[in-house]
Amino acid sequence: MKGNSVKGKKCCGIILTIFGSIVGAILLFVAILAIINVAFFNQHIDMIKEITPCEDPTIKPTLNEETNTWTFVTDEEFKVMQLTDVHIGGGAFSKKQDESAINAVATMIQAEKPDLVIVTGDLVFPVPYAAGSLNNLKESEIFATLMEQLNVYWAIVFGNHDTEIYSYYSREDLSEFYSQDRWEHCLYLEGDKEVDGYGNYVINVENTKGMITHSFIMMDSHSYTDGDYFGVAWKYDNIHENQVEWYKKTINALNAKNQAAFDNLDLVEKAAYLATIGETQPKVKSSLYIHIPLVEYLDAWTEYVNNDYKDTENVKKIMGEVGETGKMVYCGVGEDAMFETMLELDSTKYVFCGHDHLNNFVLNYKGINLSYGMSIDYLAYFGIDKKTEQRGCSILTLSKNGNLDIAHNKLVDYQK
Repeated sequence: MKGNSVKGKKCCGIILTIFGSIVGAILLFVAILAIINVAFFNQHIDMIKEITPCEDPTIKPTLNEETNTWTFVTDEEFKVMQLTDVHIGGGAFSKKQDESAINAVATMIQAEKPDLVIVTGDLVFPVPYAAGSLNNLKESEIFATLMEQLNVYWAIVFGNHDTEIYSYYSREDLSEFYSQDRWEHCLYLEGDKEVDGYGNYVINVENTKGMITHSFIMMDSHSYTDGDYFGVAWKYDNIHENQVEWYKKTINALNAKNQAAFDNLDLVEKAAYLATIGETQPKVKSSLYIHIPLVEYLDAWTEYVNNDYKDTENVKKIMGEVGETGKMVYCGVGEDAMFETMLELDSTKYVFCGHDHLNNFVLNYKGINLSYGMSIDYLAYFGIDKKTEQRGCSILTLSKNGNLDIAHNKLVDYQK
């Protein structure tokens, strides 16, 4: 009996030793990884500080603190660059890909010199197997530092990867981060605390007569849903009901503001304005910026495909293709009233999203242009750093009539 007891103790001792060695090895690996991540973070920041900034912006926005809305004033064309899915990893495993993403963003902004850059989500990618980091705040700091160095105004909406369930910081944390005064060109606003999500806000462009030429509507399309906390089942959320109500209230308020400004014009000015916008009423024209595509992206593409890849009464193909496999369009798994509300209010004629990195189509569906942005991503998809057809930016040129001209530009064309 005594021998069995001794053997049992020896076995327990061996097991504890092995377990302790494994835990120690893991802790040592994590510690080394943390040291490397800090070193690479500093290298990225040093690299960014060497980037040549654009000249000072000629059009500067002002913030109306009462309505919590940004406004640019100009009578000229206004250039917007949409970027999406930049996917800064910020860790030991993603150094090369992060440098490629930084250079891609800098190259296109330096070439285009946009008045405003709008990033439709997934600025960062705090996924450990690809990035080697869970610190989505440090990753966000790399991107924010880059945009400030480039000396352009920029706005963001959040994507599903910006705040993973296992990443260190929440959406609320990142919202506070992007709201800091240190980012003097960042136009991000948290939005109404009574409305779901972070980052439901508006950026207006007005002419010198006080008429809103165009409103850029930013909305949080959230992340995973239906218990898919890690996103492995690709179950994505939809725009929430109180966000749709916020949108409706916002459009009505913008229309009321425009009507008041219109009433102050003389008859000649009124006639000239209506002729310029091609309308009989001074209603506001607008566009929507989200990360996860609306369900109608899938509806429109399915209808187009089912008609043998030809236009239908509802669907007119403008440009681009589907590159994703499987479901092709990874939209929200539920239903929402966002698209129907846009049709009802007849203000928003353009929706811009990201999320599906290999999709870049633009379809006009029931009179509304549903557009994917060109992605930046070098990290999230296996082998995507070798692909080029999907990588670039969208240039949205706002004309005096309030309409947007959409162009998809490839990164490789900027690098020639």
